[in-house]
Amino acid sequence: MCDELTGGGEFDFIERLRRRELARVTKAKHSSLTTHHSSLIRGIGDDAAVFRQRAGFDTVITADMLVEGVDFRLEAGWSSPRDLGHKALAVSLSDVAAMGARARFCLMSVGVPRALWRGGFADEFYRGVRALAARHDVRVIGGDTSRTPDAVVVDSIVLGEVRRGRALTRGGARPGDQIFVTGALGGAAAGLKVLERAGVGNRRPGSRRGVSASAPTVSLTRAERGLVRRQTRPLPRVEWGALLCERGLASALIDLSDGLSSDLAHVCRESGVGARVEASLLPLDPLLAASGVNAEEALKLALDGGEDFELLFTAGPRKASRLPREVEGVPVTRVGEVTGERGKVRLVGGGRARLLRPGGFEHFGRA
Repeated sequence: MCDELTGGGEFDFIERLRRRELARVTKAKHSSLTTHHSSLIRGIGDDAAVFRQRAGFDTVITADMLVEGVDFRLEAGWSSPRDLGHKALAVSLSDVAAMGARARFCLMSVGVPRALWRGGFADEFYRGVRALAARHDVRVIGGDTSRTPDAVVVDSIVLGEVRRGRALTRGGARPGDQIFVTGALGGAAAGLKVLERAGVGNRRPGSRRGVSASAPTVSLTRAERGLVRRQTRPLPRVEWGALLCERGLASALIDLSDGLSSDLAHVCRESGVGARVEASLLPLDPLLAASGVNAEEALKLALDGGEDFELLFTAGPRKASRLPREVEGVPVTRVGEVTGERGKVRLVGGGRARLLRPGGFEHFGRA
């Protein structure tokens, strides 16, 4: 742990966080909706957490880092600390769901500049974390806080569990399998463009970042505000991931964080197969048309935009016929088929087929 910070020390903050988490769990124990598959022996308050894994289950662990200026911005109108807390956990929950597991525990670490700490950033950030954690019955069991010179840095670790030997991977797709995606595509990337176009994040020199996000510099339509929310508060498809695993319906599974073109290529590479995607079948986010995005741009956003955090999975024909149409209001759509053309993904549309090359974001990719 770092030294105690001015304007409210980190040790006081950790104690407040511990009390709030204990209060939430105590209240949840009286709910008939709460399930307790793993036994937490010791949570926040010691040097490390202790939990006992349930017999017959494997533990799934994921870690995600978010860096200000690269993965998010906190300038007025872009993203609030609460939004960031929500998204930091959502990204990791999506990774666990993409293995067919159910998330159980979270460790959240955050580095914050002194000025933001004094402004109450950490409290707002963890409100976002705790709200989403409560929604999915996830315990916050630890993490760390530190001071950074300028930018905010977040590290999210989530532990989940899955029946022994049942975790889904990217490597199980076979020729003849059908390809499906949950929800709708392109909305998050469009939300990012809305923010950029609206001039959000163009901070005047010397201005201070506030704890709450103010309105963008131009007014947004209702559809545009919906797209922005897709970007700042994504909803991980937790129940879809668990259902696919528990019912044995999927042969391969991945979440759409980098964009369908890139993530489907990952599946094909790991499975040693190819794929054929029908452009007309892709479930474009209806907010795209409502906000005036043309068909060509909407398709590009759906294929390459990323950060939708929907799930893409493959299923054999017989198991595909057993898929529910939706889970908790989130539909599923067949978008193509796995082929034996190893490593080649083809996009079919307008009466022709073309190679679909990965077009998603890479941190260290060529500009």
